[in-house]
Amino acid sequence: MISTKGRYAIRVLLDLAENDNGGYIPLKDIAERQEISKKYLEIIVKDMVLGGLVAGASGKGGGYRLTRKPEEYTIGEVLELLEGTLSPVACLADKGIDCPRKSTCETLPMWEEYDRMQRDFFNGKRLSDLMTR
Repeated sequence: MISTKGRYAIRVLLDLAENDNGGYIPLKDIAERQEISKKYLEIIVKDMVLGGLVAGASGKGGGYRLTRKPEEYTIGEVLELLEGTLSPVACLADKGIDCPRKSTCETLPMWEEYDRMQRDFFNGKRLSDLMTR
């Protein structure tokens, strides 16, 4: 399941894209428009800054802005940054795991197919695809 952290990150990015005025957008404005706690958004945008999705500036005229054009963001990269791996089973999530049952696991092909479908879906969606303005 995708948590509020991942879902809210997408909403923040959409808000930044749809309200882009060439400058930084204060987090309090985003929080008000999105009806999300500013305190919770502070945690989320910190991860987004560290991950390079947004740039932040403090002080007068400060806030956040996108680091790229909306069409250059995939929803998959946003979710992977905020949620961690979206793989359905541990043996696919951590490439370092060498499952001793891999060669005999009858369910592995199903999990691999599901993992591919999910990745293809989220990596095929761009932030710009979700924009309404």
